[in-house]
Amino acid sequence: MGDLFLVRHGETEWSRSGRHTGSTDVPLTEHGRDEARRLVPLIRAQRIGASFVSPAQRARETAELIGLHEARVDVGLREWDYGGYEGITTADIQRTRPDWFLFTDGVPPGPPDHPGETPEQVGERADRVLALVDAAHSDAGHSVVLVAHGHFLRVLTARRLGLPASAGALFQLATGTLCRLGTEHGRPVIAAWNVRPGP
Repeated sequence: MGDLFLVRHGETEWSRSGRHTGSTDVPLTEHGRDEARRLVPLIRAQRIGASFVSPAQRARETAELIGLHEARVDVGLREWDYGGYEGITTADIQRTRPDWFLFTDGVPPGPPDHPGETPEQVGERADRVLALVDAAHSDAGHSVVLVAHGHFLRVLTARRLGLPASAGALFQLATGTLCRLGTEHGRPVIAAWNVRPGP
């Protein structure tokens, strides 16, 4: 079985300002496009058997820029549904909820089409994506790449390691970076994290 590579999309205006960006389809900034392009040599060095991408334009453009032109769009890779906190920064939330923490508290409901997700719900979605990854591994025999979003990929990493969804809080993840999840003695491990090539 190959490794699982995680790519967080490049910078957007909202990620730069710290606004929670779940359902809002914000494009990459030019800096975000540059971040993605710098990952090309890292991706080319791998034997990729399958790749999957979030439906959000910031993720799809990142996948294109790093050369994953055949990446399959999978809705399970979408970012956390932030419900009533969509577009709001953590600093703004904590003005009225000083102890609020996404990975343990979740979010309040938003509009009917974006009711918000609990950490456990995001974890269940991550488990479904990991089942898809495992099926792709068995079919392809090479590595799999996922291009998606910061908070979702942090939860997915926690679940891959056998941890609760809330443990995603332990894995800070910058825009335009590559991570590698592998195995050691048959157990899942983080083999590389937040890798970003130099200029």
